[in-house]
Amino acid sequence: MQATTFRFPCRAALLGLLIGLGSGQALAESGDAWVTEDLTTYVRSGPTDGYRIVGTLTAGEKVQSLSSKGNYTRVKSESGDTVWILSEELEDTPSAREKLPQLEARVAELTDELDNINATWEERVATMKQNLKNRAERIDELETRNDELESDAETLRKQSRELNARLDTQEEDLLMRYFTYGGGVAGAGLLVGLIVPHLPRRRKKRDRWFQ
Repeated sequence: MQATTFRFPCRAALLGLLIGLGSGQALAESGDAWVTEDLTTYVRSGPTDGYRIVGTLTAGEKVQSLSSKGNYTRVKSESGDTVWILSEELEDTPSAREKLPQLEARVAELTDELDNINATWEERVATMKQNLKNRAERIDELETRNDELESDAETLRKQSRELNARLDTQEEDLLMRYFTYGGGVAGAGLLVGLIVPHLPRRRKKRDRWFQ
């Protein structure tokens, strides 16, 4: 049997994420198992330390547990080799190498969700900015219109003051005309009243019979 090359993984950050995963639980007599990632895993040709070392298994490698005897478990590697390994160097939970694709898929899924959230939020922010811009433009329009109305109102007030002034002047002119006309009439009547008594009177015709 060819010896399997051992590879010690450098996954400190990933191991930190996997703290708390179940490990060291009792192994079943048969089923899937994973080589521990914590140390170099030698395998032997038999179930005791007296058997010769025939190679190593890759840390985190998935194997099939066939049977147990003493402190050793007989496993079948992914390459199809059947060897014996210390039972304590097996775990009944998937290794980080097995979980890495799932974790990467989950990270990708969360990244997509985050991107969608960011896109949605950016869209909402853009909509709010556009609404604020529209409202600001509307406010500017109303303020401009208000200034125009204020200017028109001031013009109307000015015209009203001018008209009132002209009306007051016309009323004063009319009163002066009334006073002048009334004074003229009164003066003429007075003059007539003074002149008439001094005019010579015409004698009556019958007065001639008495001469």
